[in-house]
Amino acid sequence: MVDQPVDAVEKVLGELPTPRFVTVEDVRLAVRAVVVHAPEEWPAGPLCRSDRTPYPCLLHRWGRRVLRSRGLPDEVVDELVARGDQLVHVPNRRR
Repeated sequence: MVDQPVDAVEKVLGELPTPRFVTVEDVRLAVRAVVVHAPEEWPAGPLCRSDRTPYPCLLHRWGRRVLRSRGLPDEVVDELVARGDQLVHVPNRRR
């Protein structure tokens, strides 16, 4: 996994700072960030599913750093992202 800015805007703005003291709310936001900003395969390579920037996007990287700071290994986060992907593509129900 790359923890470097890859988007032109990110190169100017830099990375989002990791909170000095990670709260429960920070962890919730980080989980949401890695699930919502998961990779999606495109002909040009993986892009963020949410904002279509090169993967990993700014928010996905921030979420991973926050979760790492709380002791979650990348393998656990990868599994979370894979399971979260199933929830994003819920089919519409017809009535």
